[in-house]
Amino acid sequence: MSTQPTRLLLSIAPLAPSYDAWLCDVWGVMHNGIEAFASAVEACRRFRDRGGTVLLLSNAPRPASAVAVQIDRYGVPRDAYDGILTSGDLTRKLIGERAHLRLFHLGPERDKPLFDGLDLKFVGPENADLVICSGLLNDDVETPADYTSMLEPLARRGVPMICANPDLNVERGSRIVYCAGSLAAEYERLGGSVTYAGKPHRPIYDMAFEKLAELRGEPVARERVLAVGDGLRTDIRGAANAGIDSVFIASAIHVTGELDAVTVEQLFSGCETRPVAALPALAW
Repeated sequence: MSTQPTRLLLSIAPLAPSYDAWLCDVWGVMHNGIEAFASAVEACRRFRDRGGTVLLLSNAPRPASAVAVQIDRYGVPRDAYDGILTSGDLTRKLIGERAHLRLFHLGPERDKPLFDGLDLKFVGPENADLVICSGLLNDDVETPADYTSMLEPLARRGVPMICANPDLNVERGSRIVYCAGSLAAEYERLGGSVTYAGKPHRPIYDMAFEKLAELRGEPVARERVLAVGDGLRTDIRGAANAGIDSVFIASAIHVTGELDAVTVEQLFSGCETRPVAALPALAW
C-alpha cells in the first residue's frame, strides 16, 4: 500500500527487486479476451527467471483448471506463471458449504465447469434456495436491465446470491461487456443479499496467500507481494484491503486515451491508498 504519488512507468522491472511474488490479474493484463499481450508474457517470464513467483489471480467464474485451458487458447504460455487461483475456486468452496440447498445457476453454459464433481440439485428461479451468478447468458447483447424481471421475485423471497465474478465489466477486444458483478449490483439494488467470491473481497486474498506459501514452500510476507491489475474497484482496492502494494495497468475499462501523469492523478487523487505505479501495459 502507498500514500505517496503514483509513479508513471513504462516498465515494471525497476519494481521487481522489491517483491518475491506477483498476484497478477488475467483479463485486461495478460490478454484481452482474444489474444495474449506479448509484453505481459515476457514480463512474467523475466520476473520468474529472477526467482519471483507469479500467481494469476482472476475473477473468472470457473475453476483454475478451466482458466488454464482458456488462456492456452489465447496464447498465454504456462511458463509465464506458477499457478492460477480464481473466484470460481472460492465459489466452489462456498457452494460445498451449502450443497444441501436447491441452486439456480444464472450464467452461460461455458461456466458449467464451476460445478464439476459437486453433487448438487439445480432448479428454476421460482424454486431456488440459492442463486449462483456467473454472468449474463449472452453478454454480447444483454445488459443487467434485461434481468430485472427475473431478479425481482428472487429478491422479494430473500434468496441469497453468490456472485462468482465480482467484475462489473471487462474489455473483450475493442468492446466492453458486462460481467456477473453488474447483475449482483442490480440484485442488491432490488434488495437482494449477495456474497462476492472474488476481488476486492478479503477471502480470495487469504486463499492467494495460502497458494503462494504452497508454491514457494514457505509463507510470503505481505510487503513482498505486489498486485498487478487493471481494475480500480477489484485489483487496486482489493490489494489495499489485503494490505499489499499494487500496480495499475491501463486498459479500456478506465483509460480510453494515452496514460499520462494528468490521467494518473485524476484516477487516484483523493484515494487513501494508491498504487505504487501505473503502466500503460504490463511490460519489462
